[in-house]
Amino acid sequence: MRVQRTFVSSASPVTPVNGAGFAPCQGLWHHPGVPVKTAFIATHYNVDFSEHYLAPLLAARGYGFLGWNTKYRGAEAFFRLDHALCEIAVGVRWLRDQGVENIVLLGNSGGGSLMAAYESQAQGVTLRSVAGEGLPEALEALPGADYYISLNAHGGRPEVLTAWSDPSVIDEREPFAKDPALDLFAQPLPLAPAFVARYRAAQEARNHRITAWARHRLEALVAAGYRDEAFLFHRAWADPRMWDSALDPSDRAPQRCYAGNPSRANFTPFNVADPQLGALQVGQHGGVRAELLIQSTHGVHGGAVHVVRSMRKVDSGHVQTFVNQRPQDIFRGRGRAECGHNFGALGVGCRLRHKVGA
Repeated sequence: MRVQRTFVSSASPVTPVNGAGFAPCQGLWHHPGVPVKTAFIATHYNVDFSEHYLAPLLAARGYGFLGWNTKYRGAEAFFRLDHALCEIAVGVRWLRDQGVENIVLLGNSGGGSLMAAYESQAQGVTLRSVAGEGLPEALEALPGADYYISLNAHGGRPEVLTAWSDPSVIDEREPFAKDPALDLFAQPLPLAPAFVARYRAAQEARNHRITAWARHRLEALVAAGYRDEAFLFHRAWADPRMWDSALDPSDRAPQRCYAGNPSRANFTPFNVADPQLGALQVGQHGGVRAELLIQSTHGVHGGAVHVVRSMRKVDSGHVQTFVNQRPQDIFRGRGRAECGHNFGALGVGCRLRHKVGA
């Protein structure tokens, strides 16, 4: 089956068309060239999903796939969850306009919590505003989807950034000062369970300190007539599992992270920059968060695929899980170790074993 791609561009209910002329909501519609009843939509906080690696595979099997971007593509530092959800809704409505009967929210990687938040808020808004910003009216009219898939996803930015943060930081404004008792990279391996427990508690404490500081700072800024300011979240590559692979055993290379060796990456500029409001919305426990009724089912280096019927169609206390298997049980062809976080090695010879929403 020949896969076709169509560029889709649309205005946003919360953001005007850019001065250069491009619309905030953009993506690619991957399809088999005939009308489809079932289609996927995938969006990320920051990463461009318009050419998502699953799009051609699914389109070749008769499904539609909308790789959809909000205005925060490549601009996560300015991310606002409420605005992002309103712009995901633009893509969902576009699919309905094409005659799609079954819409599948594909929550891949960081998109797992984002797409779960979307469906959560489509059933009733629970988000709270921060610093008097208010919530857009469009948030009250999010169209629900029919299925949700959590694919190699984590539980959300608050969990990830807390688990990766370096709690030895003494002063957020002086990133090289540290508490030697919490220096992960100075500890003998394997890490002692008592150290890990103390380290994890200190990570939570750092998160809460930043949350309290950001809230206080926002209040002061608003009182002075300012809207926001940027700050850096330093030393964000210090998850004990990155350093001691025995804590989360797999065949991955030890002492590695996305940015290379964590003991070096942790002291590079490759960290997180956010405005105060963005930090509360994206990274902090106790910040602005949707009540995620659907949770991811695997650890940082796992690979579970979790498919649930939309909460819109079943009672939230009785979610029917009809697929809850590891990726090698879903995808036939290459093994888990070769697939990696994004199943990047799937390609040749990979076949879908289960149909979704057929």
